[in-house]
Amino acid sequence: MTVTVTRTTVPEHGIVRYASIGGLQLEAGGYLPDVTLAYETWGTLNEDGSNAVLIEHALTGSTHVTRGDTEEPGWWEQLAGPGAPVDTNRFFVVSINIVGGCYGSTGPSSPAPDGHPWGSRFPLVTLRDSTAAEARLADQLGIDSWFAVLGGSMGGARALEWAVTFPERVQRCAVISVGAASTAEQIAFAQAQTLAIRQDANFNGGDYYNGTAPEEGLALARRIAHITYRSPVELDGRFGRSPQAPESPLQGEQLAARGRYQVESYLDHQGTKLVQRFDANSYIAITEALMSHDVCRGRGSLVQTLSSSSARFFVAAVDSDRLYFPSQSRELAQALPGEVDVHLIEAPIGHDGFLTEIGQLGNQLREHLSA
Repeated sequence: MTVTVTRTTVPEHGIVRYASIGGLQLEAGGYLPDVTLAYETWGTLNEDGSNAVLIEHALTGSTHVTRGDTEEPGWWEQLAGPGAPVDTNRFFVVSINIVGGCYGSTGPSSPAPDGHPWGSRFPLVTLRDSTAAEARLADQLGIDSWFAVLGGSMGGARALEWAVTFPERVQRCAVISVGAASTAEQIAFAQAQTLAIRQDANFNGGDYYNGTAPEEGLALARRIAHITYRSPVELDGRFGRSPQAPESPLQGEQLAARGRYQVESYLDHQGTKLVQRFDANSYIAITEALMSHDVCRGRGSLVQTLSSSSARFFVAAVDSDRLYFPSQSRELAQALPGEVDVHLIEAPIGHDGFLTEIGQLGNQLREHLSA
C-alpha cells in the first residue's frame, strides 16, 4: 500500500502492521509454525480496553477498511471512519487479514520453514482456526473483549464464529449477508472457482511461484464468483444483450473470432482486476475456509449453538442477494435468543449491496453500537 502522509506526525491509522502470534494447530490436523497476522487500526484504545471494534473483511478484501492517515480509500468508508456509524473518533477499530491471505498474513505465498513458499503444502485453515489466531492478536493488543465484531459475507461468517467460539469476548455482533453455514449450492459455486484455478496449465499443483502464475484460472474463478455477487436485474439493466462496441457477437468466421457482449467484457474486466492484486493459492485457501463455514459444527443444533453467546446481535441481508439468500439471515435471526430483526438493504445490485449500500443501515447500526 502506498501511504501519503499529510501531516508531520508518524502515521498510525490505516497503516498495515504485523504481529507474530506463534504456532497454530489447525482444526483439520495441519500445523502452521510462527504465524504472522497483518492488521490495521484506527482510533485509540481507551484505558480499560472497552472501545475496541473488529471489522472482518470479505473474501478478497484487505485490511484497509477506511482511510486513516492515508489517501487510499477504504472498502467500507460508509461504515467506518470519523463520524461514521463505526466512528473512529470513538472506537478503536481493528481489521485483520485472514490466515491464508495474501495481504501480509501467513498464507501459501509466505516462506515455509525451509525458506520456500508454502505453495501446495499450505494446510486447510477453517474460519474457526482464523478466529483462534485473531484472539491471540487481540491479547497482544490488550483487548479482553470486543465492544463489537462485525462483517459482511465471509466477514459476517467470521464475526459469527467469534461470537460463538469466544462468547465472553464479544459484546455485540453484526452478521451481514451470510447465514449460519455455507449451503450445498454455495459450496458448489466455490468448488467451480477453485477448480478453475487448479486446472490452469500454470498451476503446477500450487507450486508456481518460480514460474508463471495461473492467471487465467484465477480470472475465470473471479468471473464465476462475480456472477453470484450481482443480480439478474443488475446485469440485464446495465448490459442487456448489447455488444461490446466495436465488437460484434454475431460476426466472425470462426467461433473463437466472434466479438463479445458487454456483459462478457465486464466479467473479463473483473477477472483482470483481481489477477493484478491477488494470489491464486490464497484465493483457493480462503474460498475453502468459507466452504468450511458451519457455526454448528460439533456444537449441536443452531439454537443450542447460538445460546452460548450473550452478544447483542444485528442481522442484515440484501433483498436481491442470490448468493446468501435473505432466508438464511432470517433462519439465523429466528434461532437467536430473544427478538432479533433482520434489517434489509434494498438494492437491485445483489450480494455486493452489503458493501455499496451499507449506508442504508447507518442509523440502525449507530443504535446497535450505542452504549
